[in-house]
Amino acid sequence: MISCIIPCYGSENSIAAVVDEIKRTLEGRAGTEYEIILVNDASPDGVLEVARSICHAESNVKVIDLAKNFGQHNALMAGINHACGDAYVFLDDDGQTPADEIWKLIDALDDDCDVVFAKFANKQHALWRNLGSRINSYMMEVLLGKPKGLYLSAYSAFKGFIADELRRYDGMYSYTWGLLLRSAKKIKNVDVAHREREIGDSGYTIKKLLSLWFNGFTAFSVKPLRIATVMGCVFAIFGFVYGVYIVAFRLLNPDIAVGFTSLMAVLLLIGGMIMVILGLIGEYIGRIYISINNSPQFVVREKIGFDEADGDGEEK
Repeated sequence: MISCIIPCYGSENSIAAVVDEIKRTLEGRAGTEYEIILVNDASPDGVLEVARSICHAESNVKVIDLAKNFGQHNALMAGINHACGDAYVFLDDDGQTPADEIWKLIDALDDDCDVVFAKFANKQHALWRNLGSRINSYMMEVLLGKPKGLYLSAYSAFKGFIADELRRYDGMYSYTWGLLLRSAKKIKNVDVAHREREIGDSGYTIKKLLSLWFNGFTAFSVKPLRIATVMGCVFAIFGFVYGVYIVAFRLLNPDIAVGFTSLMAVLLLIGGMIMVILGLIGEYIGRIYISINNSPQFVVREKIGFDEADGDGEEK
């Protein structure tokens, strides 16, 4: 059983083609059982009605309608929690991830690999998106322990026991890349093509991407706090040394007045660093507070095509 999970947002005109391509690809290998779970992340367009009509026409397609927009990674977690496959595949809803190459990822899941990420030789994204991906990759190596050279993408596949581990995570700030990296060591890349976007625009803005990255780093690593501690020590030493220098300089040159400009520069520099570190600590404390309040990872408004009873109001 192969479970394909697709978060849907703004894909009213593309999702039907994506589902059709997945269906043709998987049915091309005899004896394959599969399910396609479409998770509507409170999309403002008519993607829910399109997904509903596909579900009514195809018995292998299921739909989860979330009560509000919880973000791509929480939508993926909603799909995982309602899937029952032996292998899982994450795909995008815009057709840029080639569904006709699903078997490349699934066949790569063997005794030496538990998680596989598609690697795109030429990503058909805007320049700022590609630059952001490079920065994100480097930061994940430093903060999340990502193996150097491993390429992470939204198009990925993993085994069922990895999905079981992901289901155990019920925090509001989910980050599937971080969850996959902490759940498995046998991870590799498979080369696939990356298509140009034919319809619509990406739902990710710079603000959303920065929020997603910051969410991942603070939810799965304490290294930002350790970096802040090191920076605090460095600036404390710098301040002490500079203080000794100012005192010695003043004693050796009693006729020279202490400069107001240099004093203000040091105060602003150190004060700024203190505020950054306090803000980082506050971010962690805020996330702890929200988690203690049991804020939901997702809330299911409606489930379509599932065998069990309606899950209106279901949350995690």
